[in-house]
Amino acid sequence: MSEAARRAPAWRPWPRSMASRLYLIIFTGLLLAQALSVALVLYERFQSATSVMLNTLENDVGTSVAVLDREAPEERASWLPRLRRDNYRFILGPGDPGEPLTTRRARDVTQMIAREVGAGYRVRGETVSRSPERYQVHFTLHDGSPLTLEITPRGVMPVADWLPAVLVLQVAVLLACGWFAVRQATRPLLRLARAADGITPSVDGPRMAQDGPTEVAHAASAFNAMQDRIGQYLKERLHILASISHDLQTPITRMRLRAESLDEGVERDRLLADLAEMEHLVREGVTYARSAHGGDETPVRIDAHAFLESLVFDYQDTGKPVTLTGSIEGVATVRPRALRRVLGNLVDNAVKYGGSAEVGVCRDGGALCITVSDRGPGIPEGELDDVMQPFYRLEASRNRDTGGAGLGLAIALQLMRSIGGNLTLANREGGGLVATVVLP
Repeated sequence: MSEAARRAPAWRPWPRSMASRLYLIIFTGLLLAQALSVALVLYERFQSATSVMLNTLENDVGTSVAVLDREAPEERASWLPRLRRDNYRFILGPGDPGEPLTTRRARDVTQMIAREVGAGYRVRGETVSRSPERYQVHFTLHDGSPLTLEITPRGVMPVADWLPAVLVLQVAVLLACGWFAVRQATRPLLRLARAADGITPSVDGPRMAQDGPTEVAHAASAFNAMQDRIGQYLKERLHILASISHDLQTPITRMRLRAESLDEGVERDRLLADLAEMEHLVREGVTYARSAHGGDETPVRIDAHAFLESLVFDYQDTGKPVTLTGSIEGVATVRPRALRRVLGNLVDNAVKYGGSAEVGVCRDGGALCITVSDRGPGIPEGELDDVMQPFYRLEASRNRDTGGAGLGLAIALQLMRSIGGNLTLANREGGGLVATVVLP
C-alpha cells in the first residue's frame, strides 16, 4: 500500500459533528417510528377488514344459499348478479377442479360457512389458485344440483387519497421539530467554542450569557469563571516577567558604568559586551511582556496600501533594500502601532538574514493578507513552529552571535494574536522564507 493510501482517512458513515449525529439519530428514529406506526395501522386495518368480511360472509352466504335452494333451477341464474360481491361470487355447477385447502384462513372460512348453512348441503372446499389466492366452496342443493362459491380474498381496504399527503406532512413536521430541538441543544456548544477561541492574553474574550436551561447556564458560569482565572494567571505571569526585566535594568546599568571606569583592555571589552547582551535580553523581555497588551490599542480605519507604502519608504530612506509588491484598494480596520511593530520585526529579520525584504499585500475574501519574504537560508520544516516560541534560536545563522535573543518572532506572534490576527511562516520556493500576516 502506498504512503498516500495509508495516510488517507478511511471513509466513515458516522458524521463528525455532534449536530449531524443528533440529526441522524433523531431523524432515523422518527422515520422508523413513523414507518412502524403506518405498518401497525395497515395491519390493524387488514385485521379489521378480515374480521368484518368473515362476520358478514357467513351470514350473507347462508342467506344466498337458502335463496338459491328455494328458487326453481331455471330462475337461479338471474339471482347470481345480485348475490355477487367484491370478494366472492356464486357459480352454478361443480366449479373448477382444485386441491385441498392450503391456508388456515380458507379452512376457517369454509368451516364457518358449513356451520351456517348446515350439514345438509355437504360443504367442502378446494384451492384453485395459490397466487393470487382463490378457493371454492362447493354445495349440494336439496334437489341435487351443485353450487359453487368462488372466494377471492382481498388485501387491505383501500385508503383515502389524502392519507399519503397527511403522512408526508406529519413526517415533515416531526423532522422540523427534531431539527429545531437539535439546534437548540447544540447552539450553546457553538457559543462555548467561539468564546474559547476568543480568549487572548490581553483582553477578555466574549462572555457567555448565563441564561437558558439550567445546564447551559451552569456551563456558561463555569466557563466565565475559568476565563477569569486564565486571564488573571496570564496577567500575573506577564507582570512578573515585565517586573523582573525592568528591575534588572538598574543593576545592569550600574555594572556597565563600573565596567566603563575600568582600564581599557580585553577583559573590559568582553565585560561590556556581556552587559550589552544582558541589556538587550532585558529589553526584549519587557517588550514580550508588553506585546500581550497590543489588543488594548483602539482599532482605526486606515488606507492599507498607503500604510504599507509609508513603512517601506521609511526603510528605503535609510538605504535598506525593502520593496513593496501588490496593491489593494479601500480601507482596513487595524491597530496601526501593533501592526507596524509586527511588520517592522519581520522586515528587520528578512533584511538581516536574507539581505533584502519584499512586502506583499492582497485580499483573501474579507481578510487582509500581508507577506514579508526574503531569499535567506530559510528554516527547516520541522522548526517553523518552534522558532515562534520564546527564546528559541536556530543553531546556524539565527543565534546570539547575530544579535538575536529568540524573542522577535514570539513577540510578533503574540502581538498578532492579541489584536485578533495570525502569523505563519513557510519556506519560499527557490529559497528563503515567507511570513504571512492575516488580519480579519
